Amino acid sequence: MQQSAFYEDDTTLAQYLEFHFGEQWHGENNFPKALADSAMDAMDGRSPSRALDLGCACGRTTFELARYFQHVDGIDFSRSFVRACQDMAKNRQVRYARPEEGELVSFQERTLASLGLAEVTGRVAFHQGDACDLEPTYRDYDLVLAGNLIDRLYQPARFLTTIHERINELGLLVIASPYTWLEEYTPKDQWVGGFKRGGEDFSTLDGLKEMLAPHFQLLIEPRSLPFVIRETRNKFQHSFSELTVWEKVSQ
Repeated sequence: MQQSAFYEDDTTLAQYLEFHFGEQWHGENNFPKALADSAMDAMDGRSPSRALDLGCACGRTTFELARYFQHVDGIDFSRSFVRACQDMAKNRQVRYARPEEGELVSFQERTLASLGLAEVTGRVAFHQGDACDLEPTYRDYDLVLAGNLIDRLYQPARFLTTIHERINELGLLVIASPYTWLEEYTPKDQWVGGFKRGGEDFSTLDGLKEMLAPHFQLLIEPRSLPFVIRETRNKFQHSFSELTVWEKVSQ
């Protein structure tokens, strides 16, 4: 399945490097870090052995989880993003041209050391992969995190109905998504929610509950995490991602 070229574009890569490792904008916390922190709060004493960060983008959440886990795999469909993650893990720094206005850019340098993450690189591994068709080796996780992922999958139901196979008993699945369903990424007949069913509104949360019910229970009430993506000096995306935490139930 071909993904939109959007996530292979150099300008998009620079925006996401800023999103992960750059400044905080409009008073909002760094979203990739907040996502990892929320996941660790939900772990609540569970074994932090192995974690999987699906849709890892530029890798900040993967690095943050590695503060606690013995090993974290970060997987993204975008080869451009994965190369950036691998370079950051190897060199512990990244340089990029941040879009400012028109053709104007500013040159940025970010380091893992400045974020207190320089010592975690030995516990992370980054891979290019398809969340709807993962290799069998990705399994036995105590935590699987899918941050702003499900509404960019071509077959989210396939992911949601099989991900339990990758998670240890009583392990957690953490999903965060703004639920911005677009046919560019997901055929309409594959949307998890955001439509009428039987004449009634059917939300993505309704769909998640239905698809995950055979293997998971909703652990805490959903809540929103804000995030800001800086496009240029004068243009920002200010959005909210609904966070849900699911515990794998004993079979």
